[in-house]
Amino acid sequence: MQNPKSLRDLLSGAGKNLTALKARSQERLRVVEQVRAALPARLALAVVSAGMDGQRLTIGVVGAVWASRIRYFADTVRKRLTSTLGIEILGVRIRVVPPHADPPPP
Repeated sequence: MQNPKSLRDLLSGAGKNLTALKARSQERLRVVEQVRAALPARLALAVVSAGMDGQRLTIGVVGAVWASRIRYFADTVRKRLTSTLGIEILGVRIRVVPPHADPPPP
């Protein structure tokens, strides 16, 4: 039987995997905030995720209509994030994120 750990120990970053996951999550949150700040307020509401993969920015949005509209601002977002994050962004990819399914009722 394994030695059980308290939930507090796990969440405080005692494990390497959890620490790496926490850092990645914080970085993605920072990128989402920067993307939203670079867009007009109405379009910013459609952004649900964003992240860097090398020098490519991927933006997740709630629908195809919003993806089309945000594509017009892709160059503006790329330039702003390049200066804000200090990473040269060579490409921007905009994806429609499927809606979050509600769990079935008990």
